[in-house]
Amino acid sequence: MKRRALFIINPISGGKKKEGVPELINKHLDADAFTAVIVFSDGIAHARQIAKEALNKFDLIVAVGGDGTVNEVASAIVGTDTPLGIIPFGSGNGLSRFLGIPMNAKQAIKTLSTGHTILIDSAKMNGKPFFNMAGMGFDAHISEVFSHTRKRGFFTYLKSSIQEIAKYKPQTYRLEIDGKPFNREAFMLSFANSSQYGNNAHIAPNASVQDGLLDICVIKPFPLWRFFEMGMRMITKTSDKTKYVEILRGKKISIKRNSPGPVHLDGEPQITGTENFIEVVPDSLRVIVGNGYKKS
Repeated sequence: MKRRALFIINPISGGKKKEGVPELINKHLDADAFTAVIVFSDGIAHARQIAKEALNKFDLIVAVGGDGTVNEVASAIVGTDTPLGIIPFGSGNGLSRFLGIPMNAKQAIKTLSTGHTILIDSAKMNGKPFFNMAGMGFDAHISEVFSHTRKRGFFTYLKSSIQEIAKYKPQTYRLEIDGKPFNREAFMLSFANSSQYGNNAHIAPNASVQDGLLDICVIKPFPLWRFFEMGMRMITKTSDKTKYVEILRGKKISIKRNSPGPVHLDGEPQITGTENFIEVVPDSLRVIVGNGYKKS
């Protein structure tokens, strides 16, 4: 029997036009294996609502967009037997890249039938799910700034980062990781399920979505002239080789900071208080991965 597949398209993710995506899906999806239904989301959290209402009606739910869209759709189906498919159309596509899903839409569509399904970990910050990366500090600040820009895409994000970095001040964080205390001054904290933010920028080169742990990346204050070096280290997967990055691992993490402020969940910003709590939920999301994915 054919499997029913629902495609949820975020029309604004990554600043990329999506008008031609339904045609691509109809042309390249294996018609012998799937019957496709295609819908467009039209606002924040709408993709999650669509996915939630589709549970038990479809055999596969596919997010067409970036990490934020993936977060919305996955948040609705995490903990169920319904698998997630991904067609990357975002600015960074961190989780898609980590899972070996092709960045080419045609090939990503074909992966829905040629790839294989695995179980991956998810995590929650203050009860709200994330699947690739969460953070606080500078990257959360930039996510907040970026959310108010009219243009999307990588270069807008990079421009915002360059404009903001000189005036951003590090903060002190009091961490407790699986019961063990750590006090750290940090430029930012990243809580990595996969290894990368997106665009092959790897902050946690040894992270795995299947180990039941998060990599807690403490990016310490560094001289401004080292900014581009830090960026190159992420591209070359050597961020853990500098004295300015400390990587800890754990399942349950509490974070206390001096004042409320932005955090991000898979790149999507929100404001939280001085105390935050993160925990891993092992083996909680079924997802179709590319043939290039290797369990780390």
